[in-house]
Formats: sequence, structure tokens, C-alpha cells
Amino acid sequence: MRIIRSAIYTVAILGALTAQAAADGYPAVPLLSTSKTVMDEEIAYPTTGPAKISAMLVTIAPGEKTMVHQHGVPLFVYVLEGEVSVDYGKYGVKIFKKGQSFMEAMAIEHAGTNVTGSPVQLLAVYMGAEGAKDVIPRP
Repeated sequence: MRIIRSAIYTVAILGALTAQAAADGYPAVPLLSTSKTVMDEEIAYPTTGPAKISAMLVTIAPGEKTMVHQHGVPLFVYVLEGEVSVDYGKYGVKIFKKGQSFMEAMAIEHAGTNVTGSPVQLLAVYMGAEGAKDVIPRP
């Protein structure tokens, strides 16, 4: 329950997190401020319909690998527990650990693997629109 409360709190403050707000005494810890994904892509919001935000807790078991996929919408990821290795194919592999946050690649196919002996838990916040696909499986 504590993790869920932390995830809800994190989602609630994301829109207000700026360096200026922190400097002015706002009780927030900046997690991320960027206009690009982890693969240096410009963030672009879908325009298929009304805005839609979806927040999920993603758990990857020890040794488990996600399917190869892309994202049709910007995706903010915060690593709540563990360590995940993300393979971006010809662009290389990146390791993300507990406490790190990033904007996931959109147009570059990738797959995540839990390389540890304990579960990985991620807060995934998809910033999309009605009709847009959060996750696009690839062969």
C-alpha cells in the first residue's frame, strides 16, 4: 500500500515539478525535466483525440523480459524498486536503477529485462490521447 501511495503522490506532483518551484520553497523534489526521450527523440504528443493520462505500476519478475515494443505516446518512467536493463537494439543497452526516472523511447523498438534476483517495479505514466496506443508490440 505504501508503494501505491508513493506512486499516487508522484503522479500528483509531476505537473508542478520545476526548478523554480523548488527554489521558491514548494515542497517537491524534481524527478525529471526534459523535452527529449532517453534516446534523444523530441517528445511529441498524439493528437488523435482528447488528452488521456494513464498511470500504471509495472512489475517485472526476476529474469523476466518484456515483449519488444514501441510507444505511441510519451511515457514517463520512475523506477520504484530494483534494476531494469533496456535493450534499444543498434542504439545499445541502458540500465535504470531504483530512484531513477526517464522519458522512454517512442519510435525506437526496445525490450526491458529484470537482470536482478528481485522484482522490478516501475511507475509508468503514459501521456496520450483517446485512440492513441500506449504500447505497440513489435514482432
